[in-house]
Amino acid sequence: MKTPAQALAAALLMTTTTFTLAQTVLPLWPEGVPGARAIGPERIDGHVANVSEPTLLRVGPAVDRPNGTAVIVAPGGGYVRLAYEREGVQYANWLGTLGVTTFVLKYRMQEFGHPAPLQDVLRAVRLLRSRAAEFGIDPSRIGVMGSSAGGHLAASAGTLFDHPLGRTGNALDQVSARPDFLMLLYPVITMDGPAAHAGSRKALLGATPAPELVRLMSLQNQVSPRTPPTLLIHTQADEAVPVENSILFYQALTRAHVPAEMYLFEQGGHGMGMRDGLANASAWPRRAEEWLRSRGLLAPSAALQAK
Repeated sequence: MKTPAQALAAALLMTTTTFTLAQTVLPLWPEGVPGARAIGPERIDGHVANVSEPTLLRVGPAVDRPNGTAVIVAPGGGYVRLAYEREGVQYANWLGTLGVTTFVLKYRMQEFGHPAPLQDVLRAVRLLRSRAAEFGIDPSRIGVMGSSAGGHLAASAGTLFDHPLGRTGNALDQVSARPDFLMLLYPVITMDGPAAHAGSRKALLGATPAPELVRLMSLQNQVSPRTPPTLLIHTQADEAVPVENSILFYQALTRAHVPAEMYLFEQGGHGMGMRDGLANASAWPRRAEEWLRSRGLLAPSAALQAK
């Protein structure tokens, strides 16, 4: 009998061999990257690093009828590199089996620092919302999913979507950048205290960030009633990004009366991705699917059906 992870892997393999997933790379800033500068060529060695030209990789759903939900996936990597395949494309293929259209975000990191990653993720939300009809998605069903530092970026989108630093003066700034939901896997949340991930903090904010910047980017401080519904997944065994990060964010969401669900597993280290051998944590994709389904995000979009 197959384990949940083995069954999922088999489904993904069958899907990707039976269907040709429509993949398109979209430039995020066709008019020119804000603050562009020469940092040398992009590096790809199992991870992606030294990103200067942010993009979205569109992975179409592996079903005949997309449900209209879209997810922007931000891979982790400490704002130094991107686990592009393991925490990006792999998740996109899984979401495709659920009828979701996915966009894997390649965002700027330590070479640019704050606020470049925030600008990239908010631009991604605005771009999809402004071109929703073209992509066959519902503009009211655009979520952001992220792992580790990508989880920090996703949570930034869900809390700082109206922040002036997320705007660049382009006409698209007038489009709402607020995601409709968040999915955060072992996210970096706080930039202060014993639960902070020092590597992500240094890469994003520099070696000696100002106290006000540390507070701004400690995202438990930025939750408001407008923060979108959130799913959190973390493990006790995570020795890189302590589980307290998810707990802090969940507590802030609860105080703000934002719908939130959190799964804290015993086993499964940092960057667990989608694999067997992690006891109950290996079934996190099933829990995530249940959460998406319970929020009506896997049912066909009424807005698209009405057209």
